[in-house]
Formats: sequence, C-alpha cells, structure tokens
Amino acid sequence: MSFEYTTEVEVRYADIDTYGHVNNATYATYFEEARIDYLDDVVDAGEALLSDSGSGVGIVIANLEADYRKPVRISDTVAVAVRVPRLGEKSFPFEYEVRTDEGVAATGETTVVTYDRDTESSRPIPEDWRDAITQFEGL
Repeated sequence: MSFEYTTEVEVRYADIDTYGHVNNATYATYFEEARIDYLDDVVDAGEALLSDSGSGVGIVIANLEADYRKPVRISDTVAVAVRVPRLGEKSFPFEYEVRTDEGVAATGETTVVTYDRDTESSRPIPEDWRDAITQFEGL
C-alpha cells in the first residue's frame, strides 16, 4: 500500500535538541500536524477537530509508536506521508513516514478512536469519514 497523501512540516528552532537534530518527542507533533492536514483535506474534518466548542466528533490517541532511522536537522526540508491502511468500527490507524531529501528519517503509527465530545465516550467512525477515507485510500 502506497502513501497517497503527503504534507510539509516546518522544522522550528525549538524542535532541535542539544545534539543539533530534531528531538524524538517532536515527531509526535509532526505526526499530529500531518494527521490534522489529512483529516482536513480527505474528510474535511480538520477544522472541526481543532474547534474549541467542546461538542461534536473528535478523535483521541489510543497508541503512538515511532521508529527513528536518521536525524533530521533544522536545515532539512521535511514532508510527512500519511495513510490509513484499514478502518475498524470505532478506531483506525494512521501510518507515517517522515521524509527529508536524504530519504525516510522516521516511521510511525498512531491508533485513533473516534470520540463523541458531548457524551465523552467513543463512538462509531462517522459514515462520511468512512466513505471519504475508503475512497481516498482505495480500501
């Protein structure tokens, strides 16, 4: 399965640790930025997820994994490729590749659970999300 979605992420000075490369914890932020862009572009849900209204559908992270292959430095141009390989009833994974001009610097995966902000509980993936992701990913 290929990555059909890619978004650029800015490397900020605050991302850099004392070794001169992006700190490992920052990759979770890069994954988050890419995930929000994906949801905004593919299912038109990014703005709703960032809303502070406290109601509606959201997602929560159930699991996060990252594997580091090579350092990313402040001078690097970074793109994060994102894909959704499958859909469950209430959850689904995102897979990531953090890429520089030198190739893949890191890979990762998050499992997200769709969340009803009003009842503060998990809920089935909205059908419009399911349809849009299925069509985009060819699932």
